Amino acid sequence: MIRVRIYEPADRDFVLGLAPRLTIGIPAWRDERVMLSTVEKWITGSISRRGETGEVFVAIGENEQRLGFASVSEETHFTGEKQGYIGELAVTLDAERRGVGRALVQACEDWSRARGYRVLALSTGAANHPALEFYRRLDFRQEDVKLVKLLDRSSTEP
Repeated sequence: MIRVRIYEPADRDFVLGLAPRLTIGIPAWRDERVMLSTVEKWITGSISRRGETGEVFVAIGENEQRLGFASVSEETHFTGEKQGYIGELAVTLDAERRGVGRALVQACEDWSRARGYRVLALSTGAANHPALEFYRRLDFRQEDVKLVKLLDRSSTEP
């Protein structure tokens, strides 16, 4: 049995402890330490914005152990339409493939529907194949694709 509840201040260390799980699949050309620091800032930002325009949910197991968390907030699509946006979603290694992520996504969907949003969006790394497959199974679709080109630094030096 998985229960999802609203974040409480006592959850802070647990939620921040899942930050490394959000760096899975980062490209080799990105600095892992910088990425982890950035993820921690995302999480603390989501925690600080809880309330009217965002929420953080925590999944709890049968023995009251914390299993994962997700943040959701209001976002404005470039068309001007307001929509829900999952900023972070991570589960413990032991909680993988046990329905925890699905329960957290459902909480984010419910939060978004309650605000009248027609769309729930998220981003994940192109190399994070487990996450991409998970979201596809939950009927998420590709909307945008971001491409990058690595530039040879030596060509910019005088």
